Amino acid sequence: MLNASTPLGLVLAGLAGTRTFQGPRGLIVATGYRWRLPVAGAFTVGNVVIFRADADTALTGRVLLDHEERHSTQYAWCLGLPFLLFYFAAAAWSAVRYGDSASGNPFERHAGLEAGGYVDRRRRHE
Repeated sequence: MLNASTPLGLVLAGLAGTRTFQGPRGLIVATGYRWRLPVAGAFTVGNVVIFRADADTALTGRVLLDHEERHSTQYAWCLGLPFLLFYFAAAAWSAVRYGDSASGNPFERHAGLEAGGYVDRRRRHE
C-alpha cells in the first residue's frame, strides 16, 4: 500500500469491473478481467493479481498464482511503481533479442517462465 502499486492495482481492477477478494499470503485476487490488454491470462499490479478466469479457476491454478505472487514480491523489491518501468524495459529488450517479451526478461525468468505460460526461446538464439 505504501508504494502506491497496490492502490493502482485496486483502481484498475475496479475500473475493469472485476470481482476482488482476499487471496493467500496477503494477495488480493481480482477475477473476470475482460479488457483486451494485456493479453495474458493473469497479471499483477502491486499485491493485486488480476485474472481473466473466474475465482474457482484462479485459485485452483496455483502454478500461475504462484508465478504472479513472485511478481508481487518484485514490485516490493523495486519500491512499487518503478517496477513497471524496469519490467517494460526488460520486456522490450527481450522482444528485440528473442522475439518475445518473456524469454530474456529477468522478471519473468525469476517468476518462472513455464509457470507463467511462456516458452523459453533463448536456446534458439545461442
